[in-house]
Amino acid sequence: MRLTILGGGGFRVPLVYGALLGDRAEGRVSQVTLYDEDPARLTAMARVLRDQAAAASAADPTVDAPTVTVTGELDEALRGADFVFSAIRVGGLEGRAADERIALAEGVLGQETVGAGGIAYGLRTVPVAREIARRIARHAPEAWVINFTNPAGLVTEAMAEVLGRRVIGICDSPVGLGRRIARVLGARPQDAWIDYVGLNHLGWVRGLRVGGRDELPRLLADTEALESFEEGRLFGAEWLRSLGAIPNEYLHYYYFNRDTVRAYQEAEQTRGAFLRDQQRGFYAEAARAGAPAGAALAAWDRTRAEREATYMAENREAAGAPEREESDLESGGYEKVALALMRAIARDERATLILNVPNGSTLSVLDAEAVIEVPCLVDANGAHPVGVAPLPLHAVGLVTAVKAVEREILAAAASGSRTDAVKAFALHPLIDSVGVARRLLDGYAEAHPGLAHLR
Repeated sequence: MRLTILGGGGFRVPLVYGALLGDRAEGRVSQVTLYDEDPARLTAMARVLRDQAAAASAADPTVDAPTVTVTGELDEALRGADFVFSAIRVGGLEGRAADERIALAEGVLGQETVGAGGIAYGLRTVPVAREIARRIARHAPEAWVINFTNPAGLVTEAMAEVLGRRVIGICDSPVGLGRRIARVLGARPQDAWIDYVGLNHLGWVRGLRVGGRDELPRLLADTEALESFEEGRLFGAEWLRSLGAIPNEYLHYYYFNRDTVRAYQEAEQTRGAFLRDQQRGFYAEAARAGAPAGAALAAWDRTRAEREATYMAENREAAGAPEREESDLESGGYEKVALALMRAIARDERATLILNVPNGSTLSVLDAEAVIEVPCLVDANGAHPVGVAPLPLHAVGLVTAVKAVEREILAAAASGSRTDAVKAFALHPLIDSVGVARRLLDGYAEAHPGLAHLR
């Protein structure tokens, strides 16, 4: 099979390639095409993947590494693809840093998928995602698209306008959360059924069944166990018991918004600025001519370790939580979800995965085309959402409000209307004034050339 990765110079590409190196089954991915508009990033990433393949072969000579080709031509990258993995970043990390800075200056959150930053990122990304979807429909109409481009639920919904159910969104947050809960309860993650429901970066684990028995009430009753893993330390046992559920870590931005905004304002630099500066150093080192074999992979490993250790550092500071523990840093996120999804579709190996898919009739408070994040049964015909219990009212309020914002982003990206764009900002639960919404849009339109028409 042939896999095309859009955003092929992106930092997390080696996670996907590493997962492919461990796949020995018949019908595995044999060719990987990296597409990126930045030749230097492509060169650096090709070196990292070459080092990965060499290290895997040295450890096990029977490893059959997928061949890697690189291109800056989108149509060329798409032709003949069986799967297309989308992980682009419109505006780069410089754009993310600007999104954060402009929002914090107005006293609101600028995180890349939540609040003002997520809206600005969505306005930039949706037009590009729609054009990519049209190009896929033209040049690879039989391909399955796995979307990891953020905001993942919004972008998946935009691409589904063209590709229908052949585009499926993935995220590693629910997987990591379910794994941590299962292990605290003494269960193997693969043996647990996770009752998870919501939107991307806005969901809750409401139950975790092992052998048909819901073990979550046992966890909620145990303060020490609750506060032994990342989400428990972020939210605190008392709040989790009041919810009767374990929220996705991104809900910390909603439940503790004022604390988080203050922590971000007091930080030396925003997350986007940190990653921008960190990755500049990595790409320069990885692309350096004459470097010894293995140097690019070693640089990537060091950079990734620092990146993971500092993830959501400001939220932990706001919560008074300690540094991330070893179990929180463990790999096994979206790359394994992506591989499991490809296997299930290509080989009809049925799997249960938490994915971003059109709602259908799963959640009655949303329409059929709204992309939600829920457990799905996956087979050769794609992903099929599993029926879930209705959301409690507090969750209904957040889910419907944020989905309304996403719909205004989709409308503004299509119409180019300032009115629609202001409405997207003003309706978000974390933006408390229409006046702030207008100033935010003006700031983003000035910072990003692609949004200049919205001023």
